[in-house]
Amino acid sequence: MIGFALPIMAGNAAQSLNGSINSIWVGRHLGEAALTATANANNIMFFLIGSIFGIGMAATILIGQAIGAKDTARARRVMGTSATFFIGLSALIAAAGWFMADPVLRAMGTPAAALPLAEDYLRVIFLSMPFLYAFAFISAALRGAGDSRTPFRFLLMAVVLDIAFNPLLIFGWGPIPALGIAGSAASTFFAQGLGLTAMLLYLRRKRHVLWLGRQDAHLLKIDPTVLRALIVKGVPMGLQMVLISLAMIAMISLVNAHGTGTAAGYGAALQLWTYVQMPAMAIGAACSSIAAQSVGAGRWDRVDATARTGTGFNFLMTGALIVPLILFDRYTLALFLPEGSASFEIARHLNHIAIWSFLFFGVTFVISGVVRATGAVVPPLLILGFALWGIRVPFATLLQPVIGTDALWWSFPASALCSMLMSMAYYRWGGWRRSRMMAAPERVVAPISTRTIATPAEIAAPPPAPVADASPEESDEIVAMADAGTDLPERPAR
Repeated sequence: MIGFALPIMAGNAAQSLNGSINSIWVGRHLGEAALTATANANNIMFFLIGSIFGIGMAATILIGQAIGAKDTARARRVMGTSATFFIGLSALIAAAGWFMADPVLRAMGTPAAALPLAEDYLRVIFLSMPFLYAFAFISAALRGAGDSRTPFRFLLMAVVLDIAFNPLLIFGWGPIPALGIAGSAASTFFAQGLGLTAMLLYLRRKRHVLWLGRQDAHLLKIDPTVLRALIVKGVPMGLQMVLISLAMIAMISLVNAHGTGTAAGYGAALQLWTYVQMPAMAIGAACSSIAAQSVGAGRWDRVDATARTGTGFNFLMTGALIVPLILFDRYTLALFLPEGSASFEIARHLNHIAIWSFLFFGVTFVISGVVRATGAVVPPLLILGFALWGIRVPFATLLQPVIGTDALWWSFPASALCSMLMSMAYYRWGGWRRSRMMAAPERVVAPISTRTIATPAEIAAPPPAPVADASPEESDEIVAMADAGTDLPERPAR
């Protein structure tokens, strides 16, 4: 499990680092308006990528179950339908986004000074969506097949290329023109395109079981059963990301009401929490893939072992990050805030209270990953929705008159603890083991009149069974008579 989860976690960290480096180039060299433009455009990009998170997870589980059942034909059928769906959807988004960039940015309230820059940036990002969607889908499919290292290698390649292309395309060099803010988006376009091409060539050279060549073109035809499973099971998983995003917006609104100092302290803590939650997310993704293969193989003992092991590793790995961030918070928070400021002490205080919630969050993520592997996708969505909107937001809102701003910070562990307890209760007593990603294919029995019945001459005769109480001489005689087609004599009972 650790070997499977570490590449996922490292890939998430690499992407976060890439975003930070790109922001440094844009913010320091192109100005605040350009940085505001990329922030607004990236919000749209992250929403579009997050919107397919659930469908990608559904493809991961379907492929994982098929691989676990050693049904490579079904895995390849899922791969073909999913590929057609993702490529077609990304092409539509790219075409619509080119024309809709300006209205969408205006609807978001993008500042006038940043609007033309954001439009130039976002249009190129929309052109990159087919590469981004295809890369995300193939990575999810490979993880479903039990391989998290190959996606990480090519993701790392794309990140390195993006970091290298950024200054080259922003400022120009030799025959390469200076593209300004569009160059930052173009670096993503080329890096993702090259990374995707390299990964496809690798799968083709390896003759990977999920590689679909020319002779497999028929598999790219949409299978209605697979498509229905992708949408019906994927949409609830994607809605979880929407609920999390909306809850974060609600919490930021509550924090902003207390002034810039509190908001700055909260923002600094969020920077640390981005990395704290990575182990839980990686372990949860690993548990989902391992559990899906175990379900496909009918190994329910391994499903339960996956939940136990994932929970233990969550406490180990997440705790290993939380403890030093608490002990050395003066140094970690100083990366974002000047020591001695009011925001610095606010950040330390809220961090000590809220950061422990990620231990409980990790357990919920692990258990949700396991139960989703069977196709039970609605209960985890309801549990998460109630924890965020039935506990966290009301707790933070209603208890502020009683305990002040601490209500904001204590709402995180309170909701996370309740979410963990509800998830554990559903795992113990819920009916998730009876869920299915796809309906089992119906067995059609042909009418008797159309059945082909083999004649005795077409069926090879089985070898004569040995007689338990016969002597060696009697056995040889029986075998010889059977070979000659002679009726065997009746033997008296002994």
